[in-house]
Amino acid sequence: MSGMMTTRKPAAAELVAALNREQANALVMYLNYKKYHWSTYGPHFRDIHHLFDEQAAATLDMIDEFAERAYTIDGKSILDPADYLRHATVRSSSGDLAMRAMVEEAVACLDTIVAEMHTDTEAAAHAGDIGTADLYTRLVQVHQKNRWFLREILLSGDGF
Repeated sequence: MSGMMTTRKPAAAELVAALNREQANALVMYLNYKKYHWSTYGPHFRDIHHLFDEQAAATLDMIDEFAERAYTIDGKSILDPADYLRHATVRSSSGDLAMRAMVEEAVACLDTIVAEMHTDTEAAAHAGDIGTADLYTRLVQVHQKNRWFLREILLSGDGF
């Protein structure tokens, strides 16, 4: 076998499409978090303002990880900014929102992302792509923790 050139098997289109979706969702969530961060007001301003900024920063780091994973498995990432909204399954926030509405909107987006990442993890594992499954397993925990913190704010009813 020495001297034989091996060819790399192209990534399954479904796995790359899921990575592209998660890349797009991460960018949309990042932008949503920054909107909420800049729009925060009221008696819990400082805490929630900082929380949204921390969640934005953690989510921003994910964009590159999803893009690079697509290339790692011989696929491609989303390149054109205009393509992000087309690939995302979470919607970008729009309009002026009350504080409770911002938190509820973020939780709803995170519910979508977490559910999809569970499905994506199973698909990657089933395809034998343990690297992609591991990426999802690691990053879904960040979204789950973000959702937990935001849900606690809603449950407290304190000022909301």
